[in-house]
Amino acid sequence: MPIFTYLLVAVTAYLLGSIPFGFLLVRLFLKEDIRSMGSGNIGATNVVRSGAKGLGALTFLLDACKGYFAVFVAGQIALLPGLAQVPRENAAALAALCATLGHIHTVWLSFKGGKGVATAFGVFLALSPWAALAALAVFAITFTLSRYVSLASIVASVAFPIAALLLPHPAYGLWLTTAMLVVPAIVIVKHHQNIARLLHGTEYRFGKTRTTAA
Repeated sequence: MPIFTYLLVAVTAYLLGSIPFGFLLVRLFLKEDIRSMGSGNIGATNVVRSGAKGLGALTFLLDACKGYFAVFVAGQIALLPGLAQVPRENAAALAALCATLGHIHTVWLSFKGGKGVATAFGVFLALSPWAALAALAVFAITFTLSRYVSLASIVASVAFPIAALLLPHPAYGLWLTTAMLVVPAIVIVKHHQNIARLLHGTEYRFGKTRTTAA
């Protein structure tokens, strides 16, 4: 039955997305718990703020790769012999959502993780590469002008679905269109505290020494 195929895709993507690379790298190389530092998030930004810029960059790369790989694997599962085959686009869309949720609510850390920015970028690359690169450019410009990682992440999340729809692309089905809207929305919602601090002028500006949440 197709439901089993979709369930396998969802579980596989969730488990791939839930690998807490930031936590593991800081634990391995610094012998510390990243959750007790800075904002308590396991994402790349907090790893950088812990003083380990190299580990932060590696965290971003690995978190993005797990998102991309989750979508890629989903496409393979959709065509596995012995399983009820499902549209690869539908499998990819489901994997994109589950991988992002896996990072945000990782089973390995009591369902607490990061904000999903790097993992979402990975799934964006898999779903719509040119739109993902456009969103990355928007992130870079916004960050350069503002020095706010959170603001850049939010603006880039808004930019991705717009770019995906405006740039030349194959026809998007309902599942894929939904994923392209829902995943960025999840990332934005996870930044609700940052949005409040931005509005109050108390958000952390990258490069400043500060220990409050970001």
